[in-house]
Amino acid sequence: MRKRTVVLLVITLTLSCSLVIGIAAASSQPAFSFVKRGAAYPEALLAPSGVTTVESWIPVTTTNAPSARYWHTAIWTGSGMLIWAGYPYTTTGAIYDPSTDTWIPMTTTNAPSERIWHTSVWTGSEMIIWGGGAGSHLATGGRYNPTTDTWWPITTTNAPSPRSKHTAVWTGSEIIIWGGTDFTSCFDNGARYNPTTDTWAPITTTNAPSPRCRHTAVWTGSEMIVWGGEDGASCWAGEEGASYFDNGARYDPTTDTWWPITTTNAPSPRSVHTAVWTGSEMIVWGGGDGASYFDNGARYDPTIDTWTPLTTTNAPSPRGGHTAVWTGSEMLFWGGRDESGYATTGARYDPTIDTWTPLTTTNAPSPRIRHTAVWTGSEMIIWGGHDGDSYPYNPLKTGGRYSIVSLENRIYLPLTMKNY
Repeated sequence: MRKRTVVLLVITLTLSCSLVIGIAAASSQPAFSFVKRGAAYPEALLAPSGVTTVESWIPVTTTNAPSARYWHTAIWTGSGMLIWAGYPYTTTGAIYDPSTDTWIPMTTTNAPSERIWHTSVWTGSEMIIWGGGAGSHLATGGRYNPTTDTWWPITTTNAPSPRSKHTAVWTGSEIIIWGGTDFTSCFDNGARYNPTTDTWAPITTTNAPSPRCRHTAVWTGSEMIVWGGEDGASCWAGEEGASYFDNGARYDPTTDTWWPITTTNAPSPRSVHTAVWTGSEMIVWGGGDGASYFDNGARYDPTIDTWTPLTTTNAPSPRGGHTAVWTGSEMLFWGGRDESGYATTGARYDPTIDTWTPLTTTNAPSPRIRHTAVWTGSEMIIWGGHDGDSYPYNPLKTGGRYSIVSLENRIYLPLTMKNY
């Protein structure tokens, strides 16, 4: 009598819409799953029995990529990543499409002047860049439309004073610029820019945080939260006489008012940290105070004005200059510099259960700092940065795409096979 074995075809639709296909025999044989990365990446990853997630790095093509650079900006449009400016000084940029692994150059016609330390935001239809410097600090900017590949200048009437190392958030209708430095002093002021009317409106300084740069800012949906930073005029790491901050404030553009944030249980004073908004909390992690780097952080809840420390169990090594993105359920952080040098490591932090999980380093980009990271809805894309310790610091034009696939919601379709 022939033996019949029931085989289960395992199909999973991943977050990146790639197909996870596997076969699990209804016997004592180990189950396994194959993760197919798509036509451009036909290789498969094997997930042993008991594995609930599969993570991977895929390199970003360098064909037609922008020139090697750092101190550039990157934003996600919903379908592509826009890279612009940076050092070595340039007015060039490009659009990266992860679905085809291709780069398309951006026009330089009417583009803003070359710069570093500027900010950029995505409005839903345009990229707005502002400020920064290249020899001198700038109070200029531009709006880029990727659909038409065109640049439009931003008015300078009532714009903030020239500055670098400031922050910018998009509210849904305006960009808010705050803080920064002109290498003579730091600022406690800023302004709101409305692209529909091409106008600037100043922000009140009443109850604003003290002047600072290299701080972070997030948008909650109704407020901008500013936290941390330093007041060294040049904002260079370890600047003599600089003070570091463990305080901040919430700004409401509707009423043009500031409200202080409690410092109870807040992280220690720092700059070059990261901050992400989860939908209900701001998560701050890492950074340094000029003397050392940190491997700690905290979550801030603005509804009750409280901080909750993050666990340091399995946390990454202390570092600054890393990047962080929010996936919708976890904070992904990668790269930067720790006490031993540039890092190629990263981790996932889950605020629901207060746990850290390291990211795989297999096929990860090379160690670096001053790179950029965006979240696409299914992948984290790392690009650019540098890995040198002396001028010009060896700028990079490489990157990688990190994805993690959950195998929890697999669909099992029974198949019957003879003599399997």
